[in-house]
Amino acid sequence: MAMELKSKDEIRSIRKAGQILAACHKAIAKRIAPGVTTLEIDRFAERFLLERGAVPAQKGYKGYPYAICASVNEVVCHGFPDMVPLSQGDIVTIDMVADVNGWKADSAWTYAIGAPTRETARLLRVAKLALSRGIAEAVPGKRLGDIGHAIQQCTEQSGYKVITSFVGHGIGRLLHEPELPQAKSGGRAGRGERLREGMVITIEPIVTIGDASVYIGMDGWTARTLDGSLSAQFEHTVAITEAGPVVLTR
Repeated sequence: MAMELKSKDEIRSIRKAGQILAACHKAIAKRIAPGVTTLEIDRFAERFLLERGAVPAQKGYKGYPYAICASVNEVVCHGFPDMVPLSQGDIVTIDMVADVNGWKADSAWTYAIGAPTRETARLLRVAKLALSRGIAEAVPGKRLGDIGHAIQQCTEQSGYKVITSFVGHGIGRLLHEPELPQAKSGGRAGRGERLREGMVITIEPIVTIGDASVYIGMDGWTARTLDGSLSAQFEHTVAITEAGPVVLTR
């Protein structure tokens, strides 16, 4: 299934959803702290989106029951919000999808709870840098594998690993347009579908301190590192344009 190309007007529509997501992340950054629960953040995020004309598109998707994914410490992704208070030293990835008038944008950010340790701060820096390196490859004429290769190089040079079980995807009217196996971390340079103007994709490296093996919990959603090591994820929705990559969720 070929990836749908978006017009400039359609990309502007996705950007509207992306701008609301970006504002929501900024608001969460001011609220998230020791003692706050991820279920409180879920309720806040849903209210924030709805008040601004956006729908939390993850809620109800394939039966997922919440407006956000909240992945704490060794949880890689798709964690359920709960009533356990966050503690000093935790990290939590908040992943959200906003829908505005049928157009969707997807973004994740990992937050340190309180002052991070030196090791945790470095993990977050590397994960952010890996995302930036991946975005830099998102230009017409490059291939999907170039994105993953750039992410993998950045991560492994820093002594970390990329979790390759979860990949980027096209996005627009559908939350998940064709999955991008060549865009996943660990991609091979020069391989995969050629990038074209009008593509809109998510780039979302998940970086871990330890082993990259994961397992899925009994709820059928929550993914954790097998060895219990910390992981961090940063994700943007990106449009491929002649002028270069345009981050729609900045």
